[in-house]
Amino acid sequence: MGYKNLKFPENSLFLVTGGAGFIGSNLCEAILDLGYRVRCLDDLSTGKQENVDMFADREGYEFIKGDIKDYETCLKACEGVDFVLNQAAWGSVPRSIEMPLFYCKNNIEGTLNMLEAARQCGVKKFVYASSSSVYGDEPNLPKTEGREGNLLSPYAVTKRCDEEWAKMYTMHYGLDTYGMRYFNVFGRRQDPYGAYAAVIPKFLKQLLNGEVPTINGDGKQSRDFTYIDNVIEANLKSCLASHEAAGKAYNIAYGGREYLIDIYYGLTRALGIDVEPNFGPDRKGDIKHSNADISRAKELLGYDPDYSFQDGIKLAIEWYKENL
Repeated sequence: MGYKNLKFPENSLFLVTGGAGFIGSNLCEAILDLGYRVRCLDDLSTGKQENVDMFADREGYEFIKGDIKDYETCLKACEGVDFVLNQAAWGSVPRSIEMPLFYCKNNIEGTLNMLEAARQCGVKKFVYASSSSVYGDEPNLPKTEGREGNLLSPYAVTKRCDEEWAKMYTMHYGLDTYGMRYFNVFGRRQDPYGAYAAVIPKFLKQLLNGEVPTINGDGKQSRDFTYIDNVIEANLKSCLASHEAAGKAYNIAYGGREYLIDIYYGLTRALGIDVEPNFGPDRKGDIKHSNADISRAKELLGYDPDYSFQDGIKLAIEWYKENL
């Protein structure tokens, strides 16, 4: 269960791109805690220096400020690396609709730079962030790999392209690649600020600050909210997975289904706050319902998530109460 007893070759070096972000910084911390070396690459465009300052004095930690859109930077970052955990990307469906060219350069070309650099440097495993957005308008639940619909946003297009390029690198170049189709990850260090903040940290920040949150749509949309430690487990187990499991994308979730309105009232109860939300328009490009079939990840990666939504949300609430 979990990832805390996983073993890698002694002195293994992991490169975490986007390592100063929410998921990336948690991966850096987990790898250091396991006793292995971490090189963090981030241009700090969406990641935050304070997310990784705590690692600065730890043995085996190195930080490179750099951009995956620059191939030479990617090559330098991959030198001597055993495992790449490529988290560097710009998120947010609505923002991608406003900035399609940037999303192409950053999320597609940047990932391709990393794939090629990893190949040239002889990296053993390349694990990368994909997204549940690749399911588009496919109506069936749960979402199952191999049954995707029409894509609904430029962000989703970038993640689908990343999966196809990764498949090519396994097929033609023998680089073992594993795609992590994340489903609504939440937990410590997720940014609650800004117009494109994820819903759980945003609600918590607003409620703790005495503000009235706005729910996009009617609140009856559902998601497979996935605690950060489950995501760490999936990434690290992918680094130990077989070659036969490579070249595929995997649903990374808990396999549950939570409605936004229920989450909102659950947070107000947990915080002892009685405030009704505002309701705004639906967000363009959003999927109405999403939950995951995680059987492929269980079978081929040994993924066995420890944290249900209820377990994770308690820990998240505690963290935001202490850190906001």
